[in-house]
Amino acid sequence: MTQTRDALRVTRGPRSGGGIGAQKKRTRHDGWTQARIRTFMETLAHTCNVSEAARQAGKSLTSAYEQKRRDPGFAQAWEQALDMAYDELETLLLRQALFGTEQEEIVLDGEGAVKGRKVKRAVPLAVGLRLLLAHRKEVLESRAARTGERPDGEDAVARIHAVMAEVRRKRGLAGSG
Repeated sequence: MTQTRDALRVTRGPRSGGGIGAQKKRTRHDGWTQARIRTFMETLAHTCNVSEAARQAGKSLTSAYEQKRRDPGFAQAWEQALDMAYDELETLLLRQALFGTEQEEIVLDGEGAVKGRKVKRAVPLAVGLRLLLAHRKEVLESRAARTGERPDGEDAVARIHAVMAEVRRKRGLAGSG
């Protein structure tokens, strides 16, 4: 059997005996191909905008969220792309908040010659702030889960055990003297 350009994927479906078993099913030509996934993730990482990423990948917003729900690998890549975009957006907004933006306005006379120049300073934060607020909870939860800085995380438990061992050692030295 020759394979087309689409990869085969394993799905669950009914067998002739009435049970459930694994079947191979071709990825739809209009489905989430590797190229579409790559386009979606790259756009999401650059824009922090899920709607734009779906549009660039040629998929609907509903389809993107459904794929995220169905595919854990896609969901993980989504988290990583969103985290990268969030960092970039956060940095950009901080820079704009501190320094603003400049736009030069050129005034021409009736003959097309430059009559005057004016530099306008502005701090256009509304769109960036909306995007930050839209993704804040998701990004913070994702970061907290990855950093392991939880009170019940392995590193915290290991540090507690080390401190307790040091206390026991010191008590042992103090009791022997």
